[in-house]
Amino acid sequence: MLVVSIRNEFGRTPHDVLTNIPLSPHLQVITHTIPQIGDKRKLLDLALKNVLYHKKETTEKKGQQQQALQERSQRVLLKLQQDLQLKTLPLHIECFDNSNLQGTNPVSSLVVFKNGVAAKKDYRHFNIKTVEGPNDFASMHEVVFRRYKRLLDEKADLPDLIVVDGGKGQLSSACDALKELSLYGEIPIIGIAKRLEEIYFPQDSIPIHIDKKSESLMLLQRIRDEAHRFAITFHRDKRSKNTFQSQLEEIPGIGKETMVKLLKTYKSVKKIKAADLDELAKLIGQHKAATLKNYLG
Repeated sequence: MLVVSIRNEFGRTPHDVLTNIPLSPHLQVITHTIPQIGDKRKLLDLALKNVLYHKKETTEKKGQQQQALQERSQRVLLKLQQDLQLKTLPLHIECFDNSNLQGTNPVSSLVVFKNGVAAKKDYRHFNIKTVEGPNDFASMHEVVFRRYKRLLDEKADLPDLIVVDGGKGQLSSACDALKELSLYGEIPIIGIAKRLEEIYFPQDSIPIHIDKKSESLMLLQRIRDEAHRFAITFHRDKRSKNTFQSQLEEIPGIGKETMVKLLKTYKSVKKIKAADLDELAKLIGQHKAATLKNYLG
């Protein structure tokens, strides 16, 4: 509300407000006028014209900015198509990354970019189900197979380009998964190795190097870094959750249902320790709350 804005900015309330509509009831204490003729009406009409002009100018500016972003994305994708010698423009790109800490809690992530922009609602996490221990190649095979098996089953759109975070080993494992699904050769796939930012193609022993200043390489790096960030975040959350559960499992009388309640509410043992006894009692009952507090000191 303009009146409130003026009061906040200048520390005063206008003595009289010209308006083209009645003020809401809680502002009726402010003196206001709805002029119909004369100089005040001309002043009000001028103010309305200024508002409409500003609104139109803002809308046009936003449209120009959006068009500039679209043109830039199109230019970068065309450059990527040329650099990778792709048959079609890579409007839909998917990238996989694995994460584990000394072989514990292995997870994978999938990020999706559409028209050169992150499509975060399409991101996916994967818990590794079939691999024992720290086997990055087998983990990559599992998640790539699961992802595209599901898309085939759902008759969903397949990507224009698959990116694997890693070198020839990870790329080879991903290709094996595509072969099992009869998708190998249908979808372009590359691996990107972090150390020298080398781009690997299936069956090519020598990687290619895209100019470090190229916008297409910068896009691939941004996609790869986003997949890595997403995987690391999920891995940390999972490791924290497992640590939380293992600590609570040692406490007599704290069952699975109680652990779920505590996990949803507090996220960590540290927060449980800091919680008030009455607060805990409301969530899990007086007896369990006292047991928990005594055990955690």
